Amino acid sequence: APAPPSSRYPRYTREEVGRHRSPQDRVWVTHGTDVFDVTDFVELHPGGAEKLLLAAGGALEPFWALYAVHNQPHVLELLREFKVGELSPDEAPPDPSAAQDPFAGDPPRHPGLRISSRKPFNAETPAELLTERFLTPNELFFTRNHLPVPAVDPGSYRLRVEGPEGRVLSLSLSELRSRFPKHEVTATLQCAGNRRSEMSRVRPVKGLAWDIGAIGTARWGGARLRDVLLHAGFGEERDGEWHVCFEGLDADPGGAPYGASIPYGRAVSAGADVLLAYEMNGEELPRDHGFPVRVVVPGVVGARSVKWLGRVAVSAAESPSHWQQNDYKGFSPCVDWDSVDYSSAPAIQELPVQSAITHPRPGAAVPPGELTVKGYAWSGGGRDVVRVDVSLDGGRTWSVASLAGERAAPGRAWAWRLWELRAPVPAGAQLEIVCKAVDRSYNVQPDTVGPIWNLRGVLSNAWHRVPVTVTR
Repeated sequence: APAPPSSRYPRYTREEVGRHRSPQDRVWVTHGTDVFDVTDFVELHPGGAEKLLLAAGGALEPFWALYAVHNQPHVLELLREFKVGELSPDEAPPDPSAAQDPFAGDPPRHPGLRISSRKPFNAETPAELLTERFLTPNELFFTRNHLPVPAVDPGSYRLRVEGPEGRVLSLSLSELRSRFPKHEVTATLQCAGNRRSEMSRVRPVKGLAWDIGAIGTARWGGARLRDVLLHAGFGEERDGEWHVCFEGLDADPGGAPYGASIPYGRAVSAGADVLLAYEMNGEELPRDHGFPVRVVVPGVVGARSVKWLGRVAVSAAESPSHWQQNDYKGFSPCVDWDSVDYSSAPAIQELPVQSAITHPRPGAAVPPGELTVKGYAWSGGGRDVVRVDVSLDGGRTWSVASLAGERAAPGRAWAWRLWELRAPVPAGAQLEIVCKAVDRSYNVQPDTVGPIWNLRGVLSNAWHRVPVTVTR
């Protein structure tokens, strides 16, 4: 909790604090009864300067209720460095309703999910269950939320599609279902930060500490984005560089929605299978996964598959959203938070080749005899996985795993391949099981994490390593 009032600090009214709302006039905020000048921290804020400026001149509590990751001792310690005063004793405390829990309306979740954060809710599929089925059950599919889950009334829902020359197409859920042919595609979605925890063991990174379970595969059903765009009046090609921007119905306290974009050519490609999905594994979308409509962009980082879709627009520029411009980008290992320039790197679209071991688990003790090793492999851009190599001795010798899963048309391998290797292991052996996948373009995973480390911990796809002891 903030330190108790002390006479060594000047006293301010909320009106005086409210005059400091921009870097030109200083940026002040309050937390409890303390006043802080955070002007020098604005550009260093990990969530982006624009997010911090939403609280400028006012209380932090309503925003920290939304981004509960701030409620940690080290954040409060950092904040105290910027203390400049205290509120006058006669000032009323912040309105309790302003800090009501914005996550109170979130849906119930399966207790088996491994939770990375509760507010907003983020959780991954347990590795032990991840490859038990080719399709990930809806209730165990990893959840990546940036904001509270919106409560959307399907009866009043409208999707706004902004057509050329100012025309607007407004579609209800029933119209989206009835006007456009239903298309189904089996596709894997993977968070850019999957396996981030391995990068954090090299050097600290900022982001959720995902293990190997921020990935899943489902059978998605809905209208092709291509069909909707053509119906709205757009052509199959546009001169120059264009983008299709998506906005969700989830929004921060300032009203800014989650947003992302993909290149126009992918959006209208008949072979890219981009969906405005309203079904997941034969059922209506669960609330955590975008009910009533979400974008599904096969072969592309999950951050572009915007949930709770409210608006689609074609633009000459990428989405202006924070998550398109100032997040989900990769950098050199030499770049740190003092030198990062998000404008210098392209937004992640297609992901690199990936694989991981789901069985046995790290540190497991297994009996001697025949050992079964299982895992998943996937590559972005529709490039199918042609081989998975597995080593039991840290990479000195290798065997080729058998692959299972759906075979896809060239360039449209949107779903992962599950793999398995059976090998004899002697009693008392210390094993370091390693896997690496190779895709159709002969891209292969790097052997170590160090050379691909980056400050946000994204694109983590080094060889997956699992130490195992064989019992005597």
